[in-house]
Amino acid sequence: MSVTEDAARPVPSPTVGFVSLGCPKALTDSELILTRLAAEGYRTSKTFEGADLVIVNTCGFIDAAVQESLDTIGEALSANGRVIVTGCLGAKAGEGGGNLVRQVHPKVLAVTGPHATQEVMDAVHAHVPKPHDPFVDLVPPHGVKLTPRHYAYLKISEGCNHRCTFCIIPSMRGNLVSRPVGDVLAEARALFDAGVRELLVVSQDTSAYGVDVKYRTGFFDGRPVRTRMHELCEQLAMLAEPHGAWVRLHYVYPYPHVDELLPLLASGRVLPYLDVPFQHSHPAVLKRMKRPASGEHNLERIEAWRRACPQLVVRSTFIAGFPGETDEEHEHLLQFLREAEIDRAGCFAYSPVAGAAANELPGALPDALREERRARVMAVAEAVSAQRLARRVGSTLQVLVDQAPALGRRGAAGRSYADAPEIDGTVKLLPPTKASTRIQVGEFVRARVVAADGHDLIAEPI
Repeated sequence: MSVTEDAARPVPSPTVGFVSLGCPKALTDSELILTRLAAEGYRTSKTFEGADLVIVNTCGFIDAAVQESLDTIGEALSANGRVIVTGCLGAKAGEGGGNLVRQVHPKVLAVTGPHATQEVMDAVHAHVPKPHDPFVDLVPPHGVKLTPRHYAYLKISEGCNHRCTFCIIPSMRGNLVSRPVGDVLAEARALFDAGVRELLVVSQDTSAYGVDVKYRTGFFDGRPVRTRMHELCEQLAMLAEPHGAWVRLHYVYPYPHVDELLPLLASGRVLPYLDVPFQHSHPAVLKRMKRPASGEHNLERIEAWRRACPQLVVRSTFIAGFPGETDEEHEHLLQFLREAEIDRAGCFAYSPVAGAAANELPGALPDALREERRARVMAVAEAVSAQRLARRVGSTLQVLVDQAPALGRRGAAGRSYADAPEIDGTVKLLPPTKASTRIQVGEFVRARVVAADGHDLIAEPI
């Protein structure tokens, strides 16, 4: 047989042995996993011998079912040696709070809980690579992105539980639905592996992640992870670290539990940057808006955040001229901007939205007055921002390069940790002093800030 003929011989598809135990709900989970395996080209088998690995979908409801599941895992390990465990028993704790399956059978490849199709597939992919499909494999594993290659948005939930009077998002997108934490982390890992250097976490209410599922425990790489903002951020930081990548948080409501994140931000494992949509500062206006945070303690909260993380940058958005806003309430907002020293702020003049409850509130302000107040807010916000930026002159920053014509020989543009793409300022990089220096898009550059220019900084590469 010629070399050409041998190379053309099709490679056998890998085989996955599969055992499904337990109730009909477990059976439907098995069907989902088997469907994914078949769709990706794996063969499945009811036997252990000869398979490339074995999946055991377990039951953990009663003692007899637990024992049956543990015995089946043991048989699979004995006959095959490569076993992935999923299902209810995978979520069961053993003595001392550890995972029961791993305590009894420490040699299993991975353990997940129920409803964990993606986590199971991730484990399969890790130990038995997916068969090549010349059609499906044209799509990159991280999907098709509309952002530049070096940054990407990661949506962790859909919908919102709040009923702010100026907003109609819940009527369009429904209540909060948090994505399974394993799915979120698997997507994040694929993005980092594909070259993403900055991951921007977004949702309608990032701080509420997991509220809808009562912070239940999910699984990623066989490890239990609570569906909760703090635990998610810790895991994202771990995934980002080997790549030297950034994790940036958006739409963070100022709930008390956000305080738990400050050590992560202060260490730099998650960028010390919080996008907090305050919308206003006066408690009476916030009450009319039906905002989830009353506002009485927001100034104190920001001050506490900055004590814990002095380098923290706070961005926010505000609404000027909301129905019934008095002169006193408007001045309260201006003073809040000054005292809170909001680093980056955007402001909109209130505008009625079809279907929003605020349309029925009394005290609608004239268009001209709304616009005048918006301009006043932006003037104060820009003055505060300029003062904050001026303090950075002389400091050294890590800059993620967004633009570098001619490999940066004529200068480049990027962003520091204080700048989210599209909405904040930029760092304008001067041409390098060494002609041999090259600056590439998507790479990090150390630069010394030499001046502030409006919303931007000017820096020289080091």
